Amino acid sequence: MSLSSLNDANFAAEVISSKLPVLVDFYATWCGPCKALAPIVEKLALEFQGKLKVGKLNIDEAPQTPGQFGVRAVPTLVFFKGGKPVDTVVGLKREGELRERIERLLGAPARPAK
Repeated sequence: MSLSSLNDANFAAEVISSKLPVLVDFYATWCGPCKALAPIVEKLALEFQGKLKVGKLNIDEAPQTPGQFGVRAVPTLVFFKGGKPVDTVVGLKREGELRERIERLLGAPARPAK
């Protein structure tokens, strides 16, 4: 699987120091929308493998990191580039919207809307 498991201990090494842009999925096991978003995040992780690093961080197991990035609700997706957060999405979103944000992050030309 192309998803990294993130926690308070490895966040800086895995995300802040990453050469690739990173998408972090802040989630909780008890969160229904998080469960609905998980397969979309996994699909996008495979689709952009090698161009984008994707990680999941359970807010209950890693309570320090979410607060550092203003995460107040789950699911929250935070996009990092050069070790800095550059975009945030809160709540369950369509796959197409997330793909567009990833392509913008990577500097890829936007696809025409369907």
